[in-house]
Amino acid sequence: STQPAVAAYQSNADRTLSLQAGEGKRLFGEIATPNCGVCHSLGDAQAAGIVGPNLDNLKPTLEQVRNAVRQGVGAMPAYASQLSEGEIEALATYIVEATQ
Repeated sequence: STQPAVAAYQSNADRTLSLQAGEGKRLFGEIATPNCGVCHSLGDAQAAGIVGPNLDNLKPTLEQVRNAVRQGVGAMPAYASQLSEGEIEALATYIVEATQ
């Protein structure tokens, strides 16, 4: 039998992201005011924030990103009331795919 084609999202770093990560990339640039990139550096998102950790260097796990987004960490606020579980999962997937 033939396998279904898997759609993907092309990132700025010439890396192919999963569709879920593509949605996470959109959220990275759009959620909250300020958005993620104001505080965090992430090369794939062309973000150069210096308040929070450099995500390229940190290379967080899915669970670390999920927990940070849901509950907040340090100066980072919690986003559990602003984002759905699906959005949190997409954001975590994007950050992990973009930094591995």
